[in-house]
Amino acid sequence: MRSIIAAVAVCLAIPALAEGVMPEETPTLSFERVFASPDLNGESPRSAKLSPDGRYLTLLRNRADDTERYDLWAFDRQRKEWAMLVDSEKLGSGRELSEEEKMQRERGRIGNLKGIVSYQWSSDGEALLVPLDGDLYLAKLDGTIIRLTDTKETELNAALSSKGGFVSFVRGRQLWVGEIGGEAAPITPLESNKDVRWGEAEFIAQEEMRRNQGFWWSPDDQRIVVERFDESGVEIARRAAIGADGTRIFEQRYPFAGTPNAVVSLFVMNPDGSERVEIDLGDNDDIYIPAVDWAPDGKAIYVHRQNRDQTVLDILKVDPATGSSEVLFTEKAAISDYWLNLGSDYRWLKDGSLIWWSERDGFGHLYRFADGEWTQLTSGEWVVTGLVGVDQAAGRLYFTGTKDDVLAQQIYALDVAEPGAITLISDPAFVHSASMDGKGQTLLVTRSNDDTPPQSYLADSAGNRIAWVMENALDEDHPYSRYLAGHRPTQYGTIKAEDGTDLYWEMVTPELEPGKRYPVFYHHYAGPGPQKVSKNWDGAERQAIVDKGYIWFVLDNRGSANRGVAFEQPIYRRMGGVEVRDQKAGAQFLKTLDFVDPDKIALDGGSYGGYMTIKQLQADPGLYAAGIAAAPVTRWELYDTHWTERYMGTPQGNPEGYASASAVKDATKISDALLLIHGMSDDNVVLDHTTELVAAMQAANVPFEMMLYPGFGHAIRGQNISPHLMNAKFRFLEANGVTPPE
Repeated sequence: MRSIIAAVAVCLAIPALAEGVMPEETPTLSFERVFASPDLNGESPRSAKLSPDGRYLTLLRNRADDTERYDLWAFDRQRKEWAMLVDSEKLGSGRELSEEEKMQRERGRIGNLKGIVSYQWSSDGEALLVPLDGDLYLAKLDGTIIRLTDTKETELNAALSSKGGFVSFVRGRQLWVGEIGGEAAPITPLESNKDVRWGEAEFIAQEEMRRNQGFWWSPDDQRIVVERFDESGVEIARRAAIGADGTRIFEQRYPFAGTPNAVVSLFVMNPDGSERVEIDLGDNDDIYIPAVDWAPDGKAIYVHRQNRDQTVLDILKVDPATGSSEVLFTEKAAISDYWLNLGSDYRWLKDGSLIWWSERDGFGHLYRFADGEWTQLTSGEWVVTGLVGVDQAAGRLYFTGTKDDVLAQQIYALDVAEPGAITLISDPAFVHSASMDGKGQTLLVTRSNDDTPPQSYLADSAGNRIAWVMENALDEDHPYSRYLAGHRPTQYGTIKAEDGTDLYWEMVTPELEPGKRYPVFYHHYAGPGPQKVSKNWDGAERQAIVDKGYIWFVLDNRGSANRGVAFEQPIYRRMGGVEVRDQKAGAQFLKTLDFVDPDKIALDGGSYGGYMTIKQLQADPGLYAAGIAAAPVTRWELYDTHWTERYMGTPQGNPEGYASASAVKDATKISDALLLIHGMSDDNVVLDHTTELVAAMQAANVPFEMMLYPGFGHAIRGQNISPHLMNAKFRFLEANGVTPPE
């Protein structure tokens, strides 16, 4: 392992020792201030959209005095004026959300937000559909607001039809449709079996496939595709929503790995529910439906059909009149012993061709499918991270990717007629994300870096800034300005994994005093998917940890995203192995640094990161001083089908892999301090994960500590709860001697 530690990238910049001390007048960041209002990161707008004609930019803006409450604002690009369109506090009733909506928000990781969380432009650009507190409103640009529903029930998944003639929503397990200004009525049956629902996305689609909708309007408003799912065969998890004022028991259908999923079917019908025909999805009903799209001319429906093993994705072309289908093309896993990563980075064009994202050459790239033939548009040992927009008239694509820096996503453009001729249209000094209007003319760009909180602006198709949406400049009026003197720089570097692969890390240190050694707050996710090491703004929370005298450290192990198939593949069917060893290499590297206290390296992670904390403590007793595990998965048989089976297969087909990956069986190997944290109403990583581990540790007389949060789900967030959570972590570290030098 010594060779792994020694193989540090030549570009490694170890933090220099400070020549002075931080000025006494520089305030220290507390967690109470980090999560208070106004937000130290500046405004945090959400759901920015351009109106159909491009004149208005709308977004959800949180309040200076309540960072969790969002209102709807619009920017008139002609007048260069902002105006609040909908004041959520004045318009809303403030009534408690239904359990269904709470769970949908939880699956969207927005369970802590208040006010307006979504909206939709009408096709004519004259109004916006706004769901609020369970009812629906139509907000016009002149300030007029029309209430569309006023019921005790909640209208879920509300949407305007493509041309804006109808409003549609789910209520009471049925899909309802009504003309704007008229009465809505259910267009699907209310079935006697309460486990059958129409117009909704099933749990697994919402939680793991990023598909929240269960109906799709045709471009001309004449037909609508509606999902029906039957979850009668799905196992029941009796979830106790334990709150401060009592406990409610919910019988939730939860598809545990290796058990039956909901049976999904699709139907095409008229807006009144008549002339309903079923779409032919094939003979096998043990499948997933990740996406449904109408062709731009409305003459076909395209259904994505994924097999249970998640190694094959068929694109079905469906006749809307009859429901008959044929396989247009098939996408397969790039290599054996691998899976298909789903994405939304594709676009059907008016000429009938398709822009498609695929990992078929080992890296995520864009392709064009036309007349049955494929043309690769991008290539190289880097990945396209998002399809931003298409200018169909000019034949030009816009996308984000890692072509120039794996740690700093940029925006690029290319002409379809010249594949490979890629133009960088963003500033390499920042990390970028972007969206675009439907015609591919105007970019909405968000950027940040280690020293610049998120900024957003409108840009032309060449990337030139037209107008600031949110400059968020760190001037004297910015909430973070008084802490700037203490803001610490971020260091980046690499170490080698056991197979020689480069593993990227980031580090932020306090101002180092000669001869002193500092504890490490070693944060991780470490599971397949998220890339944690990036040159973007990481927020004030990280700085508050450094202000307490801790070194912040993160490392991306093999299995994480944006490095290609070969980098992700080692985790396949053997989670809890290679990533533990890669993170161990990070700890051993830290122990070689003369400013790190080798006896004070503490692990911190949530969800998969919580699982990793437990597995690392079990694998290497004494290597770490302590570990914090929030909402940890402890036994993969208790997690859901789509996510778990993608990487592990089923428990029936991979019993050895599941046994090895379990965090429960080796509970007695934990000898270092452990803090377990869990929300007591978690419907994602259910509380049973933690209670199984707790029971095993108690039975073996293994000590640990625990912090439970009544009423909270998978995301434990809130203006008061967030500082409580962070303070609990550091009280635990201090009690176990993981403290800064005096």
